[in-house]
Amino acid sequence: MRINVSRSAGLSGLCLLVLCSATSALAQQAQTSEFDYFSDNRNMIRNGVQSVLTCNGLFTSNRTIDQVFDQELAYLKNPVGNAKSGNYSVDVNTRSVSVGGKHDGTRITAAFREGVGCVVMAPNQTIEDIDLLPKVALSKPKPAAAETDWPQGDRIEKQTLDSSIDAQALKAASEWAFNRDTPEQDTLSLLVVHKGKLVHERYAAGITQQTKTRTWSTAKSIAASFIGMLVEKGELDLDEPLDIEWLPQLAADQQDPRDEITLRHLLNMSSGLYPVDSFGMEYATGSGLSYWAGASSSVGARRRGLVREPGEFWDYENYDTLLAVHAMRKVLGDDYHQFGYRELLHKIGMHNTLMSMDRFGDFILSSQVYTNARDLARFGLLYQQGGKWNGEQLISQNWIDFSITPAPASDVRNNDYGAQWWLVPSNRKDVPEDAYSTAGNRGQYVIVVPSQELVIVRRGLDFGKQGFNRWDLTREVLKAFPK
Repeated sequence: MRINVSRSAGLSGLCLLVLCSATSALAQQAQTSEFDYFSDNRNMIRNGVQSVLTCNGLFTSNRTIDQVFDQELAYLKNPVGNAKSGNYSVDVNTRSVSVGGKHDGTRITAAFREGVGCVVMAPNQTIEDIDLLPKVALSKPKPAAAETDWPQGDRIEKQTLDSSIDAQALKAASEWAFNRDTPEQDTLSLLVVHKGKLVHERYAAGITQQTKTRTWSTAKSIAASFIGMLVEKGELDLDEPLDIEWLPQLAADQQDPRDEITLRHLLNMSSGLYPVDSFGMEYATGSGLSYWAGASSSVGARRRGLVREPGEFWDYENYDTLLAVHAMRKVLGDDYHQFGYRELLHKIGMHNTLMSMDRFGDFILSSQVYTNARDLARFGLLYQQGGKWNGEQLISQNWIDFSITPAPASDVRNNDYGAQWWLVPSNRKDVPEDAYSTAGNRGQYVIVVPSQELVIVRRGLDFGKQGFNRWDLTREVLKAFPK
């Protein structure tokens, strides 16, 4: 490197220039350093992911340990052990799974609880503490689902496909969904509901109509439905400051700028709060600690500072959803654990659905719901029917309209996000623009196409690049229906 320095600059100028160059080089080296200061967190969270997914795979989904390693854990780069052995233990009596310890990082345990599914425990808790974990008493349908007609129940009389539906095109769409050109796109089930009738239902080997799997972020759309019901009742307000105790708390005479955040900002994924679940930190900080390591989801959600003006920047954060859920809990009080089941899920026949929670009793409705494909079809059908079920308006049309109105800050991404629902990107013209969808990690989709009176449910256990495209699936399914 050649350095030109004028005589007037002298030695001090040269030193200053060299010092600046060295400082710049050190700064650049620091920015590109490969050392991971969060490696211990990542190992702990990895163990928690494996313990929770294994626990739910075995005791919620009733799958085998071989199936769990083949599919539930397929997206982990370095799982602990294999289906035969490893540094993990399964306790059938307590229905718990512990993973890690010693050279594999902090040991994390998850335990099944009635009405909840598996709850992850704190690193210093043991199976002796399982009785401290929350559980929920859930009612069973009367009469049983098998004795009740679809869609309220699961009884479906043998039916002939409507002549207006192209059976071959529907079969071709199904083959498109299941027979992908990569093993990383692993379709478990595909359901198509047209005008309220279940016209197509298919499951992969090892999956049945009863199999519950994790919804991942499809849960966000369920959470937003509960919140919408409370907004319609006047118990929550979309545009008033949230009644939340932010952490850390400021002195009594100081105004907390986070008080400017509203429910609308949270549901639109534009709170302006510090990002902890994006920019490569998804499995190191933030909600990863409450999802997988036993931390409080409520405390973590409230312990973020404001870094942008609310409403101006779109950033997909699990904690934004969980802040809205926290506001819901404050309003519901003692009715928090029963409200969603009583007022919505069980009314539409979703008796196969478990909403999981952290060890403090807070629902993790940003991700952790376990259910089967038919229950999700019922959920989609509720929206396709304009929020009505058996003549009762459960979700208002106003709320549905709000849910599928593009979030203002999503304009930079072709207006593809509403309020906890995903929208057809504005630059896509091969599917109806009124379609909208839930979307969960590993390929969990409930797609609603109101103009075609159509609901499509696709469940998956995708891994790797996870390139399954729900709008491509919508395009393929629509080929079977009259335009």
